[in-house]
Amino acid sequence: MGPGLITGAADDDPSGISTYSVAGAAYGYATLWVALLTFPLMAAIQLMCARLGMVTGRGLAAAVRIYYPRWVLWGACSILVVANVINICADLGGMAEATQIITGIRSLIWIPFYALFILGLLFWISYKVIANIFKWLTLVLFAYVVASLYAHVDWRQALAVTFVPHLEWSRGFLAVLVAILGTTISPYLFSWQAAEEVEEERAKGRTLAERKGATTGELRTAHADTIAGMLFSNLIMYFIILTTAATLNAHGQTNIATARQAAEALRPLAGDGAYLLFTLGLIGTGMLGVPVLVGSCAYAVAEGAAWRGSMADKPRSARKFYAVMAVAMALGLALNYAGFERRKNAVLVGGYQWPPGATSDLARHPPNQQPESHGQPSECALTQIFRLGHL
Repeated sequence: MGPGLITGAADDDPSGISTYSVAGAAYGYATLWVALLTFPLMAAIQLMCARLGMVTGRGLAAAVRIYYPRWVLWGACSILVVANVINICADLGGMAEATQIITGIRSLIWIPFYALFILGLLFWISYKVIANIFKWLTLVLFAYVVASLYAHVDWRQALAVTFVPHLEWSRGFLAVLVAILGTTISPYLFSWQAAEEVEEERAKGRTLAERKGATTGELRTAHADTIAGMLFSNLIMYFIILTTAATLNAHGQTNIATARQAAEALRPLAGDGAYLLFTLGLIGTGMLGVPVLVGSCAYAVAEGAAWRGSMADKPRSARKFYAVMAVAMALGLALNYAGFERRKNAVLVGGYQWPPGATSDLARHPPNQQPESHGQPSECALTQIFRLGHL
């Protein structure tokens, strides 16, 4: 397990948990079926990003820089960075509020603590250690599976809705569906997955020339890793919606706007166990999600500008790369103190960040060094994914 598992787990960050909590509280079990829809979409597009990184030896933005105009490159990178900064703001705020629930210390004190702590990890710990930390942090997401055991789920109804989709042609329900799609299929994951596949090869001492191309065995390993990560991500989404549906919605508490409100509302309904698991899960997922958001900003900008930049480099040898990390984190921190609304609705643009034309063209016209037998991405699948996303 490697970049695919970490990428999938990072998708369930505090702002994503807020979205799933809102869906479960407002509409009960009615949105559980979406997990079956988003899994193949996530898996297909993340597999393409993984293959692009492995076969070209470059990250996603670097490939776009080489083959497309600058306005395509920087338009995509700019939208990605703006959305990531908003998400960093939401995740830092969610972690701080969860810590306030447990400690009683105001969240405004915890926000800079988490920001500096995460930057310290990214700046001063080696990539190999960080990758291992991320892998272990994925286990925290099982807290939401365990929390469902306290929730007294109506499994008969839940399973029925899971396999027989329920739709309501109302503005609220459709907005929740778009929110789930925008949260689940997020462009920062595209950039991160491709970049981390390259990092894995760099860690083996391979040069750019040696990184180009991939063996059948390597592609199979990446396929298994990515499928496992996306399955894990959607499984956790399923259990968060399930837990909030069985507790909050079932008891008439449908007006939930944040994950913190969901955690607080769970306590009298499902007990201290579910409450603590839900709250600690918010902190753990933030420790995984925020570094991925910050890192994907740095990779996108560094690759686009052709700067030296890798999490395996020390800050003194990749100053611009780490400067982007610091600026992204500082902006997310500033938005919290500016009173920016941290609801996930503010980042629904996430589902539409990466211009579909550039990415689908990249899949349609891969680099000359990329042979069909080495995992050429499927143009048809990518095109259909983006058509569905825009609909």
